[in-house]
Amino acid sequence: MSNNAKLETKTLMDELRILDKEWLFDLGHPLLNRIAESFVKAAGVGALQAVSREVYFTAVDGTGADSAPVPEIPGAKKRRFRDLRGENCKKSLEAMVKNTGKQSFQWGLAAGMYSGLTYGMREARGTHDWKNSAVAGAVTGAALALTLEDTSHEQLVQCAITGAAISTAANLLSGIF
Repeated sequence: MSNNAKLETKTLMDELRILDKEWLFDLGHPLLNRIAESFVKAAGVGALQAVSREVYFTAVDGTGADSAPVPEIPGAKKRRFRDLRGENCKKSLEAMVKNTGKQSFQWGLAAGMYSGLTYGMREARGTHDWKNSAVAGAVTGAALALTLEDTSHEQLVQCAITGAAISTAANLLSGIF
């Protein structure tokens, strides 16, 4: 069997495993590589999410689809780009770039911090279990709460608990699926 035949029979999981072993960056230490790679990947996802959300709202506003509005969730903020409807296109573009950058930073911060904490705790404790995930999720959730405007003590605690719960559940469910 030739090398070409082997390449053709690789599954998607094989390709993902290869990508998981290769680093985008070589900063001299696996911890730094992991944090930087996680930050960049998640920041890209955050930017795509922010821009696609604004495209959606612009399309809905442009079509005048007010006949069937999306139901409002009590207590939830409408996460739109403020100031996007600027006095001119330049102001609108500046607002979109600024808000996309903020979203990218928040997503990258969360991924980089969580990835770095789980790696560091695994190296320090010698094991990777739900406890590492819970602590990393709680610290990451608290850090994300600090990036919000007018963060209260209750929001900080709530974000820490939510981060710990989500990361612990993901860790526990990863063995099942």
